[in-house]
Amino acid sequence: MKKKSRKNLYEGLQEDIRELKTPKIEVWKNKYNDKDYAITIETDEFSCICPKTGLPDYAKIRIDYKPDKFCIELKSFKLYLIAYRNVGVFHEHVTNKILEDFVRSAKPHWAKIVGEFSIRGGIKTTVTREYSR
Repeated sequence: MKKKSRKNLYEGLQEDIRELKTPKIEVWKNKYNDKDYAITIETDEFSCICPKTGLPDYAKIRIDYKPDKFCIELKSFKLYLIAYRNVGVFHEHVTNKILEDFVRSAKPHWAKIVGEFSIRGGIKTTVTREYSR
């Protein structure tokens, strides 16, 4: 009997992650867009599903950004994050997807996301990505 290679175990997973439909992240008009300041949004209640095992993954998500014309509306962002609760997704993919959707909505000068995923199987994963114009 021939064993599958490790590469094949994950083949086909996450093929359409960039097209995953998620709730809209709403924004509001920044009345201080002439000022250089930063905003931090953080939650330790993020959850998604491991695409391989189906078990829950938990993470602390932190986004720092320098707004331009818009700021993120927090309730809509919370609902956006909750939408991942039943989605099977790799840590690396979900962190990138969140930042891309965030940037698409807010169009900030600069943004950074840190996804700090809880220990699973003795390994902790932290994924960081930055965006700047």
